[in-house]
Amino acid sequence: MRAMNCQRSLPSKRLLATAVGLAVASLTLPALADDAVQLDNLTVKAKRDSGYKTESSASAKYVKPLLDTPQTINVVPAEVIREQQALSLRQVLSNVSGITFNAGEGGGGSGDSINIRGFSANANLQIDGLRDSAQTSRTDTFNIEQVEVIKGPNSVFGGAGTTGGSINIISKQPLQRDFTEIGAGLGTDNYHRLTLDTNQTLEGVGVGSAVRLNLMAHENDVPGRDQIDRERWGIAPSLALGLSEATRLTLSYFHQSDDNLPDYGVPALDGKKLAGVSREDYFGWKNLDKERIEQDAFTVNLEHDINDALRLQNLTRYSRVDRETVVSASHVNLTGVPAGNYRPAGPQGYGRDVTTEMWINQTNLRASFDTSGLAHELVTGVEVSRENLDLKTYNHGLGNAVYPGSGFDLANPPGRWNGPINKTTTGYTENQLDNRALYVFDSIALSPQWDLNLGLRYDWFDAESESFSASHVRTGRFTSTDEELSSRAGVVYKPAENGRIYIAWGTSFNPTAENVASNGGGLSAATQSLNPEKNETWELGTKWELFDGRLMLDGALFRVDKTDAREQLADGSYILAGEQRVQGVELGATGKLSEHWNVYANYTFLDSETLKSAIDPNREGQALGNTPPHSFNLWTTYEVAQGWTLGYGARYVSERNVSASTQAKLDSYWLHNAMIGYKVNRNLDLQLNVNNLFDKDYVERVRQNIGTTARSSAIEYGDARSAILSATYSF
Repeated sequence: MRAMNCQRSLPSKRLLATAVGLAVASLTLPALADDAVQLDNLTVKAKRDSGYKTESSASAKYVKPLLDTPQTINVVPAEVIREQQALSLRQVLSNVSGITFNAGEGGGGSGDSINIRGFSANANLQIDGLRDSAQTSRTDTFNIEQVEVIKGPNSVFGGAGTTGGSINIISKQPLQRDFTEIGAGLGTDNYHRLTLDTNQTLEGVGVGSAVRLNLMAHENDVPGRDQIDRERWGIAPSLALGLSEATRLTLSYFHQSDDNLPDYGVPALDGKKLAGVSREDYFGWKNLDKERIEQDAFTVNLEHDINDALRLQNLTRYSRVDRETVVSASHVNLTGVPAGNYRPAGPQGYGRDVTTEMWINQTNLRASFDTSGLAHELVTGVEVSRENLDLKTYNHGLGNAVYPGSGFDLANPPGRWNGPINKTTTGYTENQLDNRALYVFDSIALSPQWDLNLGLRYDWFDAESESFSASHVRTGRFTSTDEELSSRAGVVYKPAENGRIYIAWGTSFNPTAENVASNGGGLSAATQSLNPEKNETWELGTKWELFDGRLMLDGALFRVDKTDAREQLADGSYILAGEQRVQGVELGATGKLSEHWNVYANYTFLDSETLKSAIDPNREGQALGNTPPHSFNLWTTYEVAQGWTLGYGARYVSERNVSASTQAKLDSYWLHNAMIGYKVNRNLDLQLNVNNLFDKDYVERVRQNIGTTARSSAIEYGDARSAILSATYSF
């Protein structure tokens, strides 16, 4: 990390060093005696104000600054999240090009469904470096510091999956300064929000101890979908204890409670909503459908500096997600009813009551040493986890037998169910996934101009899935065991102090049991004996720091190949016979263009293709579903006058295939956002955000099928225009 030096004669008073996001240093010394005393000059090093630019990953596995890391890593910093008032993980990730979102299916339950570089990353989320795979919606950022998107196959870092990349969410931690921030927000669509973020150093308690508390209460209707409402509250306390100069212990707890109405969008064919349907129409049953989520996590982080060159870290987390949903899909049947009418065709009043629990422990040992004149930064570790999923499914007896003979009005769906209700439990599922892993990473300085990065990870997976009838009679038991070695290697050339050129190679794997404890899927009689899918990536890139290190420019050419992709035959069995490829270009600019001008921008070109399909030759040569060739994101702010800041954001997603086997397309779109911020005084900040300025109708989430007249597909629109006025009082 770069630093700037400043010399000054310090006045009397005590010495205080405060860092508030961007670096600020103020120094004082103890009170003087009556006689004047000449003080020595002190040299103070402060972190350079680089705006949105992030110097390094928060993961213990990345020992080098991002400039020296041979991989595309997009970090969405706290400043961007705050300026955009980005409240969900999906909103945060919308700042990163090359990411798209799938819609949740009724049978599988909704939740974050994320594609990176064309491949699913649903089970590839981490929180502070620990796997977080439960299928749920990350609806709030009140306890999030930043979000890191690590692109390309990297099972060596993230374990199973990570075909297109992985996501590491960084939580807020206690800091060595005292502050309190009270936030309030009012907006259109019944938007109300209150937050508290307070931090207190604990003088006289150990060394460098502090406590932090984050609170949140929120409610709103979904812009453009007024019948859909969201309510939640959360609490996240954390305590950092300096047990000694060399030993630190951090205890963190997180709880969030959500009460939402599920939204499965509107019916569609070939990626377009049906004629006569409005984007505001609601095709669920408001008196049946629900989404209640209780999330809890307790984390212990123990760090010990054995000496100046050797550090030990142990992370332990227990997490639990209780999630009960009743969903009614927006698929419709247009056959057998009068023109302009429909019968529901997808799951209706379908309930899932699921509890996901996870224990995970990760131990990292970081060492710095020299061998034969070569400098090493070594990280070696072990990770052990157990995930359990307990699922009860039920329905309310909805079906063709109880629907009106003529169906319902397509242009005016009823929204409430007034017919008979027969709530019936349909079955139970109990799944378990055990994972053990050993890994080692080494960054070797071969010379002042050349670095070599190496990584290996070996995983052992054991999975079990048991299904039971409504009367608790076991109806199936499936098991799966996999062992896989993942690798990564990269060479970094340093042609100048501020520039890097690199080439990197890596692998990843997708076992059939990858999602067995997140959504209960993947393991069956047909898949339990299948070997994992294999993925490989090559990346050639460059990174440059400009304007005295305040701005980072980066670019990369990459290719991702998935071999032995799973394909299902007509008899229900699977074979590993498919091949898929995504290659393209990544460009990015992050940091400060001037003292008053910040920019966060990235562009991704994706050339995706199914190279081989044994079951559907029509896929060969087709682009992958929901994988746009072009995507671009921009967020920029400019301080136009003292206290006044203007912000502008743009997002472009090009036309893309609905699915990998058809020519049906989703329309391209541009989205524009704006922000005005005003600092009233040292304590009070006001901010106005207007999102989707031109009220664009655009499809944000899609089911990767085109549908038929007997069973349509469905699309989910992004939020319509909205305005939010927020205030933050700090002291």
